[in-house]
Amino acid sequence: MKIWQKNVNVNKDIETFTVGKDRELDLQMAAFDVLGSLAHVEMLESIGLLTADELKAIQKELKNIYADIEAGKFTIDDTVEDVHSQVEWLLTQRIGDAGKKIHSGRSRNDQVLVDLKLFFRSCIEEMVGNTSVLFGQLLELSNTHKDKLLPGYTHLQIAMPSSFGLWFGAYAESLVDDMELMLAAWKICNKNPLGSAAGYGSSFPLNRTMTTELLGFERLNYNVVYAQMGRGKTERILAQAMSSVAASLAKMAMDVCLFINQNFGFISFPDELTTGSSIMPHKKNPDVFELIRSRCNKIQALPNEIAMMITNLPSGYHRDLQLLKENLFPAITSLNECLEMTTFMLQNITVKDNILADKKYAYLFSVEVVNELALKGTPFREAYKIVGESIENGTFIPGTEIHHTHEGSIGNLCNSDIEDMMDEILSQFKFEKTKEAIQQLLS
Repeated sequence: MKIWQKNVNVNKDIETFTVGKDRELDLQMAAFDVLGSLAHVEMLESIGLLTADELKAIQKELKNIYADIEAGKFTIDDTVEDVHSQVEWLLTQRIGDAGKKIHSGRSRNDQVLVDLKLFFRSCIEEMVGNTSVLFGQLLELSNTHKDKLLPGYTHLQIAMPSSFGLWFGAYAESLVDDMELMLAAWKICNKNPLGSAAGYGSSFPLNRTMTTELLGFERLNYNVVYAQMGRGKTERILAQAMSSVAASLAKMAMDVCLFINQNFGFISFPDELTTGSSIMPHKKNPDVFELIRSRCNKIQALPNEIAMMITNLPSGYHRDLQLLKENLFPAITSLNECLEMTTFMLQNITVKDNILADKKYAYLFSVEVVNELALKGTPFREAYKIVGESIENGTFIPGTEIHHTHEGSIGNLCNSDIEDMMDEILSQFKFEKTKEAIQQLLS
């Protein structure tokens, strides 16, 4: 039976339609459902709704279920509609009536909410970890290739000299801002909704501060109505942070697809990391980066997808919210895969030397010549006119010496400052605090 079922059998087609993909997707939340229950039952014992012996029996069996989940031995039966029902059913089968008491003071609504928040915290930690590794790889490449020049473009036209130091470093700093958004998502996810029940609280004397501490949350979602309203909003905010990371990866992937093109020829990868053509034997295609570009463009659509699914919902719970998992969960997996694959590919990148020696890049240095004249006393607008006329009449002679010294320029990348910014942001996630709380709960 369903945990909500009374004496009426639900039509099978209705059951199939309403359960949807819950059994499949809920497996990803199974461990977190057990963690939420461990905190909840410890609190129930503290307010007299469980005896000490009942608590001990429940804790022991919940930890056994947790171990089964970690070992890949946990499944959700076809006759059970979701992970919450499966855990409660297993518990009741193994220890009897005490298992039926664990739902006191909570609803499936706040049980799902806490599962999701715990799951999202874990996902954020993984995404932040993968982003940090990519960030380090980008800075290493920036420092290694800081003296190698390449064309800079505006309107996809040759513009001014750039460098691989700037190019790699730009994407590193982009990830810094992406992590600012991810930190905001972390703070939203790190608030405890447990005890809000169906969204209107409970007449039981629950100790919500206790479960907040047990689960390592930073603070409560205090207002019980807002706790339920946070469903959907939390997913959208997380999706926005993910979208920001995805935008950085998609733009980089597009650059790579251009730069590896023979008409550019700035970079290359080993043959075994590219793919070929069924009829053109010379082809070495950047399929990995093309797929990263497309996957990340899909992820950039995710916040809008979620917004459209929750737009105009009144306060309170609605079954629409169940479907958010179908969009968000696969996107989390996809983003992590894109981060890992980008790092792997960049570990094997080859950067071409002396790109700007090609005569077609001579006009890149026009601004350098204008600035040199201005530094010698010629008014800038007059210097601009002089160089422009020399380009028109074919007498322009490029000055290929680069003297960029200001902060963030070719000669002063400020990579250590960029690294400091990232370190400051990463230190605010405090993953260790949440890990310690969970370890204590499981001990």
